[in-house]
Amino acid sequence: MTNIHLKKYWKTNLKYLGILLTVWFIVSYLFGIIIVNELNTIHLGGFKLGFWFAQQGSIYVFVILIFVYIKLMNKLDKKYDLNE
Repeated sequence: MTNIHLKKYWKTNLKYLGILLTVWFIVSYLFGIIIVNELNTIHLGGFKLGFWFAQQGSIYVFVILIFVYIKLMNKLDKKYDLNE
């Protein structure tokens, strides 16, 4: 693999990480702490939505983001012929 391909690979990898970490930040910090009062006006399964995001939603989203990252990286590895 050439140096140019490695740079493109890592640039794409860092882009994926930036996007996924931004989503995680929005869900865990913004939804769970900052705008919790606005979200608490909505109910989900008998619980206030802000409470749900603070207690469970951010964990669920984090686990989903792990699987999304795995899928994206497998696709990127195949693109640059780094898959096993």
